[in-house]
Amino acid sequence: MFRKIVDFFVFSSLYIALCAVVMVWQTSHLLLGLPPSGKLIGFVFFATICSYNFHWWLTPKAASPSRRVHWSTPHKILHFILYLVGLVGAGVNFLYLLHFLPAMLFGVLLTFLYSAPKLPQRIFVQLQKIAIGKTLFLAFVWVYVTTVLPLIVAEAPWKTSFVLFTAGRFLLIYPICILFDYRDREDDRSQGIRSLITMLDEKGIDLLFSVSIGLFFLVSIALSFFHYNAFYIFLLLIPGIITAALYKEAKRNFSDDLYYIILDGLMMFSGVLMLIFKI
Repeated sequence: MFRKIVDFFVFSSLYIALCAVVMVWQTSHLLLGLPPSGKLIGFVFFATICSYNFHWWLTPKAASPSRRVHWSTPHKILHFILYLVGLVGAGVNFLYLLHFLPAMLFGVLLTFLYSAPKLPQRIFVQLQKIAIGKTLFLAFVWVYVTTVLPLIVAEAPWKTSFVLFTAGRFLLIYPICILFDYRDREDDRSQGIRSLITMLDEKGIDLLFSVSIGLFFLVSIALSFFHYNAFYIFLLLIPGIITAALYKEAKRNFSDDLYYIILDGLMMFSGVLMLIFKI
């Protein structure tokens, strides 16, 4: 029963939506010292539910089926229902944020384009051939929605520390995306989806991951020049340390628990720690 509850929470994308909400909270709390807009929180939560369930509703059987694929295949109707619920919820909250229409629409477009290659229409199928940067693209979408968008909605002037924090978040999410693409590379090849990870050899992937994680540490530590205390920076570094430590294991063990719970959870982990310690 516990396994079924966990699978539902994770595979229905409620868990990843919670990750997105925590990340939005962390951005607003740490950079602005204010709670995020409730309407923005609602929009991000429901938009994540909508996007991920739309993605999995469209996903065919995989070349290397995982527990999530086995769960999703007989739950296509549930994915579609959750997609509609997310669409309605995001739409309602969107109406309260029309003052930021261009920024909101840009986020919606970015999110749609990630799943668009799975649509059967020829115009969308063609996107598979130019998806070389899809790992970068996914990381960019996450950073835009959880970091840039909250600052735009708060109408906060950009500072150098904001740029560093945004870069640091990207450089944490990107290595995590590299691992997901590494795990899915056979499926991508079978579907004709080209990505940087399907093109690089093992040494190239290792180098890309190492450089990204190394830059993450440098950028995060650089925040110390902008009066962020050492404990705050330490909390930011923890998920990067764990990601680096899990790299070899994640290339060998494609467990859904490792990927969809631990690796996905690392994106929000420093935010969870800050909630616990109430910084």
